[in-house]
Amino acid sequence: MKDDLEFLRLWDLYSPLLTATQREITDLYFNYDLSLGEIAEQKGVSRQSVSDCLQKCRKQLVNYEEKLRFAKALDELSAEYSAYMTVVKRFIDGERANFSKLQELESALSAVYEEFGAETTAQDGNEIIGTVFRAEE
Repeated sequence: MKDDLEFLRLWDLYSPLLTATQREITDLYFNYDLSLGEIAEQKGVSRQSVSDCLQKCRKQLVNYEEKLRFAKALDELSAEYSAYMTVVKRFIDGERANFSKLQELESALSAVYEEFGAETTAQDGNEIIGTVFRAEE
């Protein structure tokens, strides 16, 4: 399960680097929850070739991450953003009398963060938690 989540995260980031067939097979398996047999029947190939394709894609995506480190950069961006937003929210809560400029800063930070394809998923008191990468819409 954990491996599948990591695979899907890498797939979201690096799937454009896969071939069209690899993207289609991995999409059918992970996003449409089709079995190896169902995919094999649909594509007109053997179960083993579908399994081999999935394993090759996993290795390829891990290799891309080892070389490009894009997922790591997004994690760092997410952590940094969360830290800044937490400071801003705490300051706004402490300085209610003069917070219009801080609200503008918060809006600007949110706009930049959304532009990078990430969004907050939960807020707990004064700390922003649970950011995830959002795939193209």
